[in-house]
Amino acid sequence: MSRTAPASADAGAAASKTGPAASGPGNGRPLSQLTINVRQSGIYIAFALIVVLFTVLTGGDLLQPQNISNIIVQNSYILILAIGMILIIISGHIDLSVGSVVGVTGGIAAVLMVNHDVAWPLALLLTLAAGAAIGAWQGYWIAYFGIPSFIVTLAGMLLFRALTLTVLGNQGIGPFPDEVRTLSNGFTEGYLGNIGLGVLGGADLFSLLVGIGVVAGLAVAQWRTRTARLGYRQTVDPFPVFVLKIAAAGALIMAVTVQLARFHNLPWVLVLLAALVLGYTVLTTRTVFGRRIYAVGGNLQAAQLSGVKVKSIVFWLFVNMGVLAALAGVIFAGRLNQAGPTAGNTFELDAIAAAFIGGAAVQGGVGKVVGAITGGLIMGVINNGMSLMGAPSERVMLVKGLVLLAAVAFDVWTKRRSGSPLLR
Repeated sequence: MSRTAPASADAGAAASKTGPAASGPGNGRPLSQLTINVRQSGIYIAFALIVVLFTVLTGGDLLQPQNISNIIVQNSYILILAIGMILIIISGHIDLSVGSVVGVTGGIAAVLMVNHDVAWPLALLLTLAAGAAIGAWQGYWIAYFGIPSFIVTLAGMLLFRALTLTVLGNQGIGPFPDEVRTLSNGFTEGYLGNIGLGVLGGADLFSLLVGIGVVAGLAVAQWRTRTARLGYRQTVDPFPVFVLKIAAAGALIMAVTVQLARFHNLPWVLVLLAALVLGYTVLTTRTVFGRRIYAVGGNLQAAQLSGVKVKSIVFWLFVNMGVLAALAGVIFAGRLNQAGPTAGNTFELDAIAAAFIGGAAVQGGVGKVVGAITGGLIMGVINNGMSLMGAPSERVMLVKGLVLLAAVAFDVWTKRRSGSPLLR
């Protein structure tokens, strides 16, 4: 993937591409607020439409409590990979090795926990350390030696798949400790008991309170962001639009929470995902390091001239990707209760698709963690919905390919509308 973009006045301009004050880089013409809203919210609208479509086609089965829980649990490892992948793509790189890293780290965890009886917390830490070492290996060749990430990670895809077979001896290893399986497939306890919801029946009170807390936190965070932008005289959504966005997000969160509370409460892996999404959203939007990721991907030359340590940032992004891939490897192995030699096959394609469907730009410099999660859920809903309909696998692949193509085409179209010289 190309890391080169046309130079601009400073690196900060690159990061501003994701903000509401963005302008067309080709002629300095500001983007219309409608265009900005469509680009920022289009993925969420598309997600809602896809959910409605499959709800109708499956006769409502898609939104059944057990099925919603299945969608989250079955796609958790892809969503974890998508978080790391979106950062890699924002910086202007790509990682084709994450599927193989999932396989080898799952194998390492199995050997430690099952074959050598290492306590699961220590084994988990050692597995994450192994993922970090793999990321550092690839990050060194990319950041400091200057080999394109496509080539390094393509080689890594082969190397770590071979290492997976070596570690596992070309056979599955299991079962995993109960704690690891609980993290992958388990649910929170009904700490406060159930509460009646009328025609919906009973639901776990603790889960409902967690959902209400998340909605309240989201509203407060968005209000503070809006107030800060107004203080700096930046463009913001009209107040009715702002309220509508918060209400829509809150309604979605509570709808999912209610359905989960009616089934087996909150999956532990959802709690883990929520913590990761919150942490990485803060990293990308509230820290200097996060802004520099956008600067590196949006305008490499300007970032270098502004004193950004580009090599260090790229190196640590790949270390981070290795750690997240190791975590996904443990989650996947725990879900199957076995580490297998074919684990992680094509996971890299799903993670990359989730990032691009979620709004990442092909040239880098644009993307959001929440967008990548939404892209991953779109893929998950398509898989699940078509499975409920009994669609053959080739039709599922056809639809997923068309959705990915449409997402990238939309990104190219919006850039052309903004007058980007990259697409003239």
